[in-house]
Amino acid sequence: MKSVVILCAMLALSECLVRVPLFKMKTIRETMQEKGLWEEFRKKYPSNPMAKFSSVPGTEPMTNNADLSYFGVISIGTPPQSFKVVFDTGSANLWVPSIYCNSAACGNHQTFDPTKSTTFVNEGTSLSIQYGTGSMTGFLGSDTVEVGGIQVPNQVFGLSQTEAQFMYYMQADGILGLAYASEAVDGVLPVFNNMVQQSLVPNSYFSVYLSRNSESGSEVVFGGYDPSHYNGQLNWIPVSSQAYWQISMDSITINGNVVACNGGCQAIVDTGTALIVGPDSDISNINNIVGATSSNNGEVSKELLKLTEIHFYAFFVIVSVYITYYSQYYGCTTGFENSFSNGIGTGLWILGDVFIRENYVVFDLGSNYVGLAPLA
Repeated sequence: MKSVVILCAMLALSECLVRVPLFKMKTIRETMQEKGLWEEFRKKYPSNPMAKFSSVPGTEPMTNNADLSYFGVISIGTPPQSFKVVFDTGSANLWVPSIYCNSAACGNHQTFDPTKSTTFVNEGTSLSIQYGTGSMTGFLGSDTVEVGGIQVPNQVFGLSQTEAQFMYYMQADGILGLAYASEAVDGVLPVFNNMVQQSLVPNSYFSVYLSRNSESGSEVVFGGYDPSHYNGQLNWIPVSSQAYWQISMDSITINGNVVACNGGCQAIVDTGTALIVGPDSDISNINNIVGATSSNNGEVSKELLKLTEIHFYAFFVIVSVYITYYSQYYGCTTGFENSFSNGIGTGLWILGDVFIRENYVVFDLGSNYVGLAPLA
């Protein structure tokens, strides 16, 4: 597959890019609301968005995220078996359900059958990923993983044998982590690192575009980025901690007034978090300013739309985008969520999909920078 690099030198940039389409799916929250089960579900499987960022290196606690809505398709094995996965910059492992899983969550998802792949190797190592409301356990294997037409041989991945109950309601089958290798469980080399190491992509960066409104059109690009998706120039911000894609922010302002992050703070750009997450007092302050009131579990119902833009660093979120309508069930909610960090990660912000739908993001693994520019 080194021919990919050679081919790129002969083609226009737009033709060279390795694109993986992302599709917008129904979220767990929407599914549960339609069934009239949301109140019961959110109490049983509470969200703790900071959980996966409060771990020690080499462990990967995660939590129920009821608002994730984007997935892409990859394949594993020879011949290939297809899976819908969340491309998650907030974790580092690839895992999918396996035929050895008897949990309810595996019963309604695609499962990997290693006996049907001629290139599968059992690594002989167990795997455990802790969730805020359960866990995923299984074992590690290696096989050929195809992402966007790129075949990555000998990629180590997880095969689940048990899964947390809340995963039954996810539309995606598994997760493909894109955080730094230091965060991978059992020292596994993440998929993108493996692409770079094997010279399967022309550059050591990838980019994410989330379409504002359409169910299609979003994409992850490996080995490059697409200038047609953004306006102006990319602004390159150094990664401040090489574990997740963490950057330093100067402040958060509304109408020129600082409303949070006064004096600076840290933020993680995370495709695996749906909303913008921050310290409880700051989120409450922002919600109050934009004309919303806080309620249980960090949900906020829109009462009055007062403002146009909220600026994070030099980048913004348009109010009309971060207000989400949830049919007849709960009216509207803002895209801001309390961290519920219980003192862990105090002051840390997560810039999730709500932020990324307004700003094109490039993740530069080779130089340790995040590039940001407003969407075109």
